Amino acid sequence: MFFQFIDILGTIAFAISGALVAMNKRMDPFGVLIIAFVTAVGGGTLRDVMIGIEPVSWMKNMTFVYVIISSAAFAVMFRKRINYLRKSLFLFDTIGIALYTVVGIETGLIAGLHPLVCISLGTMTACFGGVLRDILCNEIPVIFRKEIYATACILGGITYFLLLRFFEDRNILFVIVGVVVITVRLVAVRYKISLPTLYKKED
Repeated sequence: MFFQFIDILGTIAFAISGALVAMNKRMDPFGVLIIAFVTAVGGGTLRDVMIGIEPVSWMKNMTFVYVIISSAAFAVMFRKRINYLRKSLFLFDTIGIALYTVVGIETGLIAGLHPLVCISLGTMTACFGGVLRDILCNEIPVIFRKEIYATACILGGITYFLLLRFFEDRNILFVIVGVVVITVRLVAVRYKISLPTLYKKED
């Protein structure tokens, strides 16, 4: 039950994140809904296709469809009250990757996959929806910039498996991993910590 709750919260966060980007690009309501939908289910869809879940999870549970539509509508109706658009986008995006990292890892474990593969699935679930969102909105995806983004998800995944044997109650572990991902992302942005680039500027 708690796992599904996390999945729904992640869907809400990413749907609002996608809607905010679409509105910032001055898209019409239909465009806002499409971007919200792609952002919310893009990573999970890729995950399910890769591990052979048919049909993909959101197609079997209409709750997610209703949640995405409602979240996009909420973002549109209250767009004037969501001050500091960039800060709002950052907040919902960060919450989304934290929650979806846990969802992806748990899905991998249920499928009986190796921990490294589970961490990869968690990172993919968390990040790929944002990649699709940014590509469709003609932006360079955050994951391809120097920002600490996918790295936060990977560290969250490592934390999950390091602590797994110490927690019989997975719900507590879910919360800890989510906090780790959010904290790493916030600290990285606050102190402008980024990954090094592989090229040097020419003189």
